[in-house]
Amino acid sequence: MDRYAVIGNPVAHSRSPDIHALFARETGESLAYERLLAPPGEFDRVALAFFTGGGRGANVTLPFKVDAWRLATDRTPRAELAGAVNWLAARDGRIAGDNTDGAGLVTDLTANLGIALAGRRILLVGAGGASRGVVAPLLAERPERLVIANRTKSRAVELADRFASLGPVAGAGLDELAGDFDVVVNATSSSTHGERLALPAGVLGAGVAAYDMAYGPAAAAFLDEARAAGARAEDGLGMLVEQAAESFRLWRGKRPRTAPVIAALRGA
Repeated sequence: MDRYAVIGNPVAHSRSPDIHALFARETGESLAYERLLAPPGEFDRVALAFFTGGGRGANVTLPFKVDAWRLATDRTPRAELAGAVNWLAARDGRIAGDNTDGAGLVTDLTANLGIALAGRRILLVGAGGASRGVVAPLLAERPERLVIANRTKSRAVELADRFASLGPVAGAGLDELAGDFDVVVNATSSSTHGERLALPAGVLGAGVAAYDMAYGPAAAAFLDEARAAGARAEDGLGMLVEQAAESFRLWRGKRPRTAPVIAALRGA
């Protein structure tokens, strides 16, 4: 039976094994999918041990997406551009790397949730590995502008400069933001660590679609704050399922249906 895994820290909360089990059942594929906790600074050791032991592929979650980019010997153009990898596969003694995050986010926002991105003002909060994979796909939707905001402004500016040729994108510090956004996406690790995301007053409000790339209890603080301000608030469970479907397709050559899986996970 082919072995796959999700590698991260923390990782015990991950629903990826459940998702891929449902995908395998639907498509008739035989595989096992597990969680692997990598201690800080030990991503390479954990990932290489998994592949050396016969693992076929791995998803990578926080905080190791940049580490995974460095580990991959063969990277797709979208992974190369992002500078972050969330998908790995063992191929002929080498490790292929890709990034399915952006495809998952855009599909969930537009197809599943009906949130338009074209011509909209989008705020992406965070400049880490989670953000890197979604900037290019967001810009491909032709927003009016995309602002990347981070506590450390220089990191946001650096990330915006990386994608400047693809569309109207700029970097900013969190304290510089004003409340004139249509869509706000939280890509920071604050939710995962149970921390409050300190956004200036007015950024979240009526008419704003607020989206946390985390899901379940990890996204509760941000979603509660958004709803209290009058915004529409959604978590990232759909993104998780959509990026997993893209990962499954790349590994197994079959694209599973996602709506039944999202519904099953919501029901659970």
